[in-house]
Amino acid sequence: MRVMLEELWRSRALVAALIRRHIATRYRGSFFGFLWSFLNPLCLMGVYTLVFSHYMRVSGGPHYHLMVFAGLLPWIWTTSALTEGTSSLVSSGHLITKSMFPAHVLPFVTVCASMVHFVLALPVLCVFMIASGAPITATWLLLPLLVFLHGVFLAGCVLGLSALNVFYRDVQHLLGNFLTLIFFLCPVVYPRSNIPERARFWFDLNPFALLTEMYQMILLEGIVPSTGQLLYIAGVSCAALAIGVAVHQGCREQFAEAL
Repeated sequence: MRVMLEELWRSRALVAALIRRHIATRYRGSFFGFLWSFLNPLCLMGVYTLVFSHYMRVSGGPHYHLMVFAGLLPWIWTTSALTEGTSSLVSSGHLITKSMFPAHVLPFVTVCASMVHFVLALPVLCVFMIASGAPITATWLLLPLLVFLHGVFLAGCVLGLSALNVFYRDVQHLLGNFLTLIFFLCPVVYPRSNIPERARFWFDLNPFALLTEMYQMILLEGIVPSTGQLLYIAGVSCAALAIGVAVHQGCREQFAEAL
């Protein structure tokens, strides 16, 4: 892990350039361009609010749309980073096979680029909160810590999955179905209070669900996550990074041949 972090630091100029290119090319050719960073979560919020609040009558409090929006922003970061990151080595195989390119840079770039879209969408949430009369509390100061832990967790997942996907292309297809399942196991379109008591133990063990809930606590409810929750997420994030680095480093010598 230390060696990989040192290589990332030495390649920081390359990482920054790739992040800028990734952001610039994501919506190239579209009419609204970069505005889709804001329009995507807004459209999803509208759809889920309509379906789950009006048709299925999910009880989410007076600011249900804010709960959905605050849950969607980190979820979009998660799905975007995992989906694009898992296929990053395969889609950029020409870089790995034709030069001494540091392969681990590509998964990190997808995580960081998706994080930029997440951060830029936060002001939209602020506008909705002000318009809805919801207070912006001092717990927002904890957001950088949560974003850091979230980023470490995603980086670990993407490093491992992208390495496995080089040899087993089924990984990227299985991931899509897995994310669909995980979405409905996260409190994005329903509050924690709707979860049966017998299932809450498993809910608390799900890092994706716990991260979503912690974002909603910090951004909307003005509640500081418990020490236990923070330590658990920190431990899971470090474990994910350690496993991801180990898998990636163990496979990297065969990348060029497999690609």
